Amino acid sequence: MQFDRRSLFSTGAAALAFGGLAKSVVELDSSDTYINEVEGYGPLIVDPNGVLDLPQGFSYRILSQGGEAMDDGLLVPGQFDGMGCFPLEGSRVALVRNHELRGRNANHRNWGPGGQDQALIGRLPVEKAYDTYKDGRPLPGGTTTLVYDMATGEVVSQHLSLAGTSTNCCGGHTPWGSWLTCEETEETPEDADVMKEHGYVFEVPASATGLVDPVPLKAMGRFDHEAVCVDPRTGIVYETEDTVDGLFYRFIPNTPGRLAEGGRLQALVIKGAPGANTANHTDRFWNVGDWVEVEWTDMDDVESPNGDLRMRGHAAGAALVARGEGIFWGDNELYMTATSGGPIQRGQVLRYVPSPAEGTPDEGAQPGRLQLFVESTNEKTLNMADNLAIAPNGHLILCEDNYSDTSRNHLKGVTPDGKVYTIARNVFRGNAELAGAVFSPDGSTLFVNIMFPGITLAVTGPWDSVRA
Repeated sequence: MQFDRRSLFSTGAAALAFGGLAKSVVELDSSDTYINEVEGYGPLIVDPNGVLDLPQGFSYRILSQGGEAMDDGLLVPGQFDGMGCFPLEGSRVALVRNHELRGRNANHRNWGPGGQDQALIGRLPVEKAYDTYKDGRPLPGGTTTLVYDMATGEVVSQHLSLAGTSTNCCGGHTPWGSWLTCEETEETPEDADVMKEHGYVFEVPASATGLVDPVPLKAMGRFDHEAVCVDPRTGIVYETEDTVDGLFYRFIPNTPGRLAEGGRLQALVIKGAPGANTANHTDRFWNVGDWVEVEWTDMDDVESPNGDLRMRGHAAGAALVARGEGIFWGDNELYMTATSGGPIQRGQVLRYVPSPAEGTPDEGAQPGRLQLFVESTNEKTLNMADNLAIAPNGHLILCEDNYSDTSRNHLKGVTPDGKVYTIARNVFRGNAELAGAVFSPDGSTLFVNIMFPGITLAVTGPWDSVRA
C-alpha cells in the first residue's frame, strides 16, 4: 500500500504530537465495520486522536514514529512491519522491528535511515550494510532496535541494528534471544538498482547495541520470505512464503540454534494429495476443522538463482498456500495465516502439529498434521489477516492487511475453538496495515505497528477479561 508520506506527516504532525502520553477513549461506536463471533472485549470506542479505536478500559501509548532521530544519529525508517519483543535486564525490553523498504522503490530511499535524499546516510558505515545501490549508498531496509522500560513507560534508546537489506517484511523470534528478519523480495542486480541478490533471512541478536554483521542465511532458501517460527524442542525453523502460489517450508539446522552453519530445507507435501492447493479458491480441498497428514520433500539449489524454488517444489508435490504470511509457535504447535485463502479470498488460518519424531527418519510412522483452523466467509469478520501472534491466554492475535480506502484494518482475536472477535481498529489516516503484534514477556502490554507512516504503539488494558 503506497501513500504520500510527506503530505501525511505535514498535516498529521499535530495529531501525533501527543507523543508518549496514554490516551483515554470515549464515546461508543457502532460495530458496523466489524462482526464478532464471540463478545471478546466488547464494542470499540472512538479514539478522539484518530489513531486506534479500542474497547472500554484499554489505552495506547505511542512509543516511536518514522522520521524521529535515533541515538546513532540516523532517523527511524518508515514502513514498520514485523516485530519481536525480548526481555533485557531489569524492567527493560527490546523491540526489534522490521522496515519493509524495497530496494527497487525510488520513494523508499527517502524513508530510510538517511532521510530525505539519504542526506544522513554517510553516518552509516557502508561496510556494515549488506548491500548498496549502484551509486554506493546503502539500501534503506533493515531493522531497528527500540529499548523500552516497562516500569517507567519510557523509550530508553533506538538504533539501527541491521542495514542494507530490502523489503524486510516479517520474521520471528528465536528461543536463544534473536530476531530472524525476512526479505520479501527476490531482487537481483539484473532487475533492480542493487549490487547483490536478495530474498534471504538475517539474524539480529536482541541484545546488540549497534549494527550487526549482515550475514544472509542462504541455506534457509532464497524466496519471497514472510515469517518464521522456531520449535524450541528441535530447533527446526518453519518458514512462510508470501505469494499466491507459495509453499510452506521447514529448515532443519545442522546444529540447533546455529543457523549460519547450514542445514536442510524442505517443503510440505500433503500425504496422498501431492501438489494440493489448500486455498479453496474455486475447488474446495478441505473444510474448517479438517486435518491432513503431511510429508516433507527435500529442496535442492535453495539459493535459487532463477527465482523458481516454489515452482520446483510444487512440481515435486509440495502443497500450495495462498500467501503464507504470519506464523507463530504456540503450545507444541504453530499457527500461520494464508492471507488470501478461502472462497472469498479474505484469509485462512492453518494449524500445524509436528510429529513426535519431527525431522527424523521415524516421523513417517506418526506424521505431522495440518488443519484448516479458520476461513473467512465475511470480510467484516476477518479481512486478510497477515502478521500473527499468540497471547498469553492462548488466543491468536491477527493483524489485518487489506488494501482498501473504506474497509478499516483491525486487530482480531481468535479463541482456541476458532471464533473471531475484534480487539482494535486502525483509524489513522491512510488505513495502513497493522503489523508486528507481540506481547511483552509479562503479558501486560501488546506492542503493535501501523506500517505507514510508521508508528509503534504499546496497548494496555484488562487482557484477562475476554469473554468467549
